[in-house]
Amino acid sequence: MVDLEIGKLLATIETNGRQAILVEITAALGSTPRGVDALMLVTADGVAGTIGGGHLEFHAIDVARSMLAEGKEGRGPASQSMDLPLGPMMGQCCGGHVTLRFEPVTTKVAAWLGDHEARLLDERPPVLVFGLGHTGRALATMLSLLPFAVTLVDDREEMLTGLPDNCRVRHLEDPADAVADAPAGAAYVILTHSHALDYRLTEAALERRDAAYVGMIGSKTKRKRFESQFLRNSGTNAMLGELTCPIGGADVDDKRPEIIASLTAAELVRCFARRAARLQRPAWATAKAGNAAQIG
Repeated sequence: MVDLEIGKLLATIETNGRQAILVEITAALGSTPRGVDALMLVTADGVAGTIGGGHLEFHAIDVARSMLAEGKEGRGPASQSMDLPLGPMMGQCCGGHVTLRFEPVTTKVAAWLGDHEARLLDERPPVLVFGLGHTGRALATMLSLLPFAVTLVDDREEMLTGLPDNCRVRHLEDPADAVADAPAGAAYVILTHSHALDYRLTEAALERRDAAYVGMIGSKTKRKRFESQFLRNSGTNAMLGELTCPIGGADVDDKRPEIIASLTAAELVRCFARRAARLQRPAWATAKAGNAAQIG
């Protein structure tokens, strides 16, 4: 997962010529707080990223800072690995086992880390939010904290201020243009000021047939009205099966913008996690699961 704080600390290190240690989980067995490739950058007075918190992280920070202290004494810190069981010795109940790699940040390591973070930024799932009223703005705030590439779209120019800096903002006379040029596998969250515009955007997103998620704010009644219109306009029931409406689930009856936004953000996290799991499954496993479903 991309960590923007690592990038910020790395920039400070490169500008000021400070020393730092990169801590990485290179192996994880059993129950562990983070998995392989979790990164943490440690300086004498700063930390960015996380390898899972708790005593494991505190110990890793102590080790990294001891390495930095050795460097100040002229000996220079050397790379090292450490195997740690996460049981009573570490004061953690996970019970798993991790291997940590401690790497002094040289010019080469800094370049690798910069490329690594840039690649993770490029690989973030795209999420388009249409409509920046109360709920749209609350959702923008929630999504800005998550590893998504967020685009905020509205046809009202006055709504495009005071939004998170790490979200792309688009003022479009016709927001449907953003649906047309979105990348494959994007998520579309539609909550504009107009039911008619909501319907048009939702229809356009469903007709693409490559969306990871299509969600429209509304009630069961609004969904039924959309379904009737969509089927009249040559849509299909299979396509309607890809629509999430109401967004955020129907099990919590709370219409406050912040609640709807938080539930929708969680819905998107689950959606992309399931999608990633499916894409990572080997072909034989997918076929086996399909056969089992047919037999059952």
